Amino acid sequence: MHEETTLATLSEPARAARPTGGRAHVVLPAFNEEASLPALLRRLAEVARTEQLTVWVVDDGSADATAAVAGSGFDGLDVRVVRHLVNLGLGRAVLSGLRAALEEAGPDDSVVVMDADDTHDPALIRRLQAEIDAGADVAICSRFVPGGDDRTAPPARRMLSRGAAKLFHHALDVDGVRDFTSGYRAYRASLLTRASAHWGERLVEEQGFACMVELLLKLRHCRPVITEIPLALQYDRKQGPSKLKLRRTIVQYLKLLVRDRLSPAPFRKL
Repeated sequence: MHEETTLATLSEPARAARPTGGRAHVVLPAFNEEASLPALLRRLAEVARTEQLTVWVVDDGSADATAAVAGSGFDGLDVRVVRHLVNLGLGRAVLSGLRAALEEAGPDDSVVVMDADDTHDPALIRRLQAEIDAGADVAICSRFVPGGDDRTAPPARRMLSRGAAKLFHHALDVDGVRDFTSGYRAYRASLLTRASAHWGERLVEEQGFACMVELLLKLRHCRPVITEIPLALQYDRKQGPSKLKLRRTIVQYLKLLVRDRLSPAPFRKL
């Protein structure tokens, strides 16, 4: 795989209060996000004043200065850069970020995956951590629970997300999930370690946006406790054009659903 890892570790923040849980490893798959990253990393630095954070920016073959921006330093924020020398797609970027985070994560840590385009509020990491500390194995930032909001997203994107949510809710047996396609989630590190030991490089095989649904479907075989918290999507903060290809993503979702129906469950308890 065309990948290299650069570690840019900055000084530990002066924390106002000690968190009760483990460290949150925040994975940011990024493709041409040099305009969005500075604001997002500054917001993450604010969260790092009271939470233990390590941020993993996965530069997926960007043609701009995404890697340079990520490695330039943000006061009090521990930032690591994982680089794909060529663009491999969102799924591969997510997998690379998970692998890098799990190499350092402890059993009490969590892995948070969020978008790098500044449409997700980093302040929600505290609530995600609270859900994990309270016993959840997966905590999803959901647009479709009371308090959630996706009104800033373009109409076509809203239609796709809502349609996919209804389709997967009726077609799949996954308790506690309304927002199957949300890209903002926290996972208990030990859960990902168990799943990775079984699937290895096949933990994430989808290249596009369907990878988030695929990961959730594979994790369900570990019988996780899944909770959701409200997400107010802030799409109006997005700096560049959307990378979502509507028709291609619909086809990916349908293929994923068919493949899930045809694939046998793991032969042993995970």
